[in-house]
Amino acid sequence: MGIEAAFMVPHPPMIVPDIGRGSEEKIRETIDSYEKVARQIAQINPETIIITSPHTTMYSNYFHISPGRSAVGDFGNFRASKVKFAEDYDYELVNRLSVVLSENGFPAGTQGEQDRGLDHGTMVPLYFIRKYFKGGKIVRIGLSGLSLIDHYQLGMYIKETVETLGRKAVFVASGDLSHKLQDYGPYGFAPEGPQYDERIMDVSSRAAFGEMLEFDEDFCDRAAECGHRSFVIMAGALDGVDVEAKALSHQDVTGVGYGICTFYPVKLDDSRHFLNSIISKLDEETANSDGYVKLARASLEYYIRTGHKLRLPEGKSSDIPEGYSEELLKSLSDEMFTKKAGAFVSIHKNGELRGCIGTISPATDCIAQEIINNAISASTRDPRFDAIKESEFKWLEINVDILGEPEDTDSMDQLDVKRYGVIVSCGMRRGLLLPDLEGVDDVETQVSIAMRKGGIRPDDDYSLQRFEVIRHK
Repeated sequence: MGIEAAFMVPHPPMIVPDIGRGSEEKIRETIDSYEKVARQIAQINPETIIITSPHTTMYSNYFHISPGRSAVGDFGNFRASKVKFAEDYDYELVNRLSVVLSENGFPAGTQGEQDRGLDHGTMVPLYFIRKYFKGGKIVRIGLSGLSLIDHYQLGMYIKETVETLGRKAVFVASGDLSHKLQDYGPYGFAPEGPQYDERIMDVSSRAAFGEMLEFDEDFCDRAAECGHRSFVIMAGALDGVDVEAKALSHQDVTGVGYGICTFYPVKLDDSRHFLNSIISKLDEETANSDGYVKLARASLEYYIRTGHKLRLPEGKSSDIPEGYSEELLKSLSDEMFTKKAGAFVSIHKNGELRGCIGTISPATDCIAQEIINNAISASTRDPRFDAIKESEFKWLEINVDILGEPEDTDSMDQLDVKRYGVIVSCGMRRGLLLPDLEGVDDVETQVSIAMRKGGIRPDDDYSLQRFEVIRHK
């Protein structure tokens, strides 16, 4: 038993005749494909139907799984309140999944439900499924603002739990494609719209799930896609499995892309553990990083594991100090112990900021101590994030910026967003922004962000300073 099949489906409410009232015929090809999917699910006769939906409860840093034993819903918001649903949840599977996620420190569970009623991203697939199959309990899972890798990992945990319980399950990944395919569409046209649809349909038709993780999130945003994260969770639920994929249909006549694909497991395949290549790349980058970054990583890992601060090595002792390795000691340069400087430690996880703390001017006796202190603060004391857990170590990318001496500037004309960081000061208030940051492409934006960080208003009497950094990766 396990995931017997998976299905990528859209959820346009107009596809339901009571809502479309004839307009659904515009997407007859999609309707016919949906009917095929529903009949296939009925033939499988699953015990559990797992549905991921972009329109249920969603948080930026947490995956919500609908709790309880049952839920109801209707299409009243679309003037079709007579179309109703009453669904039982697979309570045991949800509870077991929640335990697995908690044990692994993964940010998902049943807390924080905002609306117990079924959402249309769940009900549209059920509308077709229930025409042919009345059995099977459901599991309803929302998306999040976390990375694509996190969505894939959630799918892996779902797969593990389904197999542990011996469930016969199907996975329904609910999500429309781009909403920017036509000028007359709900969001107008963007060139990324048809590019996204062509790409995702190609990737899905080949079951090239590793390529789903390579979609740039800015590209996805410009395409105004709806279901990519839903599809990635589904891909994770088929991790390590050779899959027979078939694209049934794709339509864009409403300005929104509707794609339907089916995926049937064939056999186990070690080459389809798609996160392994990402981990290997991160391991290689870690191995090739310099002593500044190696020290920051060792400091945060040692502190999180033991609760103790890494001590500076003393002299040229033949003994390797606790928390160090021979490789780390060899990578540390003399200037790290003889020079002082401000330092920032920036931590990213799967391409997203996970913590960043630093000092504008030196607060300790040497750069090495500055790095040790700030690595601990960035990983455990950045107020924007929860403290990093040991289970996250393998996903972390760390940068260390060593700051040069700030120098006064008369105007923004003397700044360069790629070369210089900026400090904006007004009395005791100060805001700093490092140079060469993604998404900060001009001096005005750089100064504006620094001012907001320091609580400084545009009409305040403020001064500017610039500084250079040496960035270590």
